[in-house]
Amino acid sequence: MSSTPTKVILDCDPGHDDAVAIILAAGNPKIELLGITTIGGNQTLPKVTRNALTVLTVINQLEIPVYAGCSRPLVREVEVAPDIHGDTGMEIHGYQLPEPAVDVVPNMHAVDYIIETVMNNEPGTIVLVPTGPLTNIAMAVRKEPRIAERVKEVVLMGGGYHVGNWSATAEFNIMVDPEAAHIVFNEKWPLTMVGLDLTHQALATKDVENQLRELNLNIADFMVGLFGFFRQAYKDAQGFDDPPVHDPCTLAYLIDPSVVSTQKVPLNVELHGELTLGMTVADFRAPAPADCHTQVAVKLDREKFWNLVIDAVKELS
Repeated sequence: MSSTPTKVILDCDPGHDDAVAIILAAGNPKIELLGITTIGGNQTLPKVTRNALTVLTVINQLEIPVYAGCSRPLVREVEVAPDIHGDTGMEIHGYQLPEPAVDVVPNMHAVDYIIETVMNNEPGTIVLVPTGPLTNIAMAVRKEPRIAERVKEVVLMGGGYHVGNWSATAEFNIMVDPEAAHIVFNEKWPLTMVGLDLTHQALATKDVENQLRELNLNIADFMVGLFGFFRQAYKDAQGFDDPPVHDPCTLAYLIDPSVVSTQKVPLNVELHGELTLGMTVADFRAPAPADCHTQVAVKLDREKFWNLVIDAVKELS
């Protein structure tokens, strides 16, 4: 494995699991978190942007720039997930969130930041990690198509090849802006879909909470508070006993590919089905074509995954 850190732009909509993704990205030496871009998703753009700034304040990583992005899908109405993430987008139990000590970078839209960063770095060095709706990424590649051949990889949290959560067949990030997802999936950059089939293996169990609580560290207490709200919300909304922590699985894959097993398959997004709008369709008819540029995450090494998260908490503390 290369000793050079992977340069990452994290495009997110914090969100409880996005907060953990920020912690893992900022706290692992194999990731160089160049910047955070925000996208309306789990809650409205102002709320998720504030949440990103709050997380950076909690973990004392104020030098990481934050750029606000698109406030709505390409063609559809705004749809958020208060039943999972609460009215603020990052409701928490038993922990007092600080006021953000940093603000967004003024006068630059997230889409322009993505384009500028990719174009100003060597080809094949920037990884885009979207963990929310794909509107910013789609807008960036439409505005500047040359980024598609310069991006090293897109590793996204979204979709599912056997399961949905916002409908019977579609996952939230894809379904709320399926047109953007269709654009991103059909560009020829290498793309890894870390979908629900994988992330439902990343459960924040009571054992995980206890490991964090025993650290007696501020960031660990923050995460325990997040999981407290998240657990009850997932129990009420979807019947989970323990909440799946989706978004940091993308970073775990980049840090150590042995944590997340993948399979190369053609992928596409359904735009027209009455019952299947937003479905991510994976063609498992083997073998994948020689020119296949997409793959799906299939199996998580849960112990390695949580060790990475806990190590990041220790590193940041």
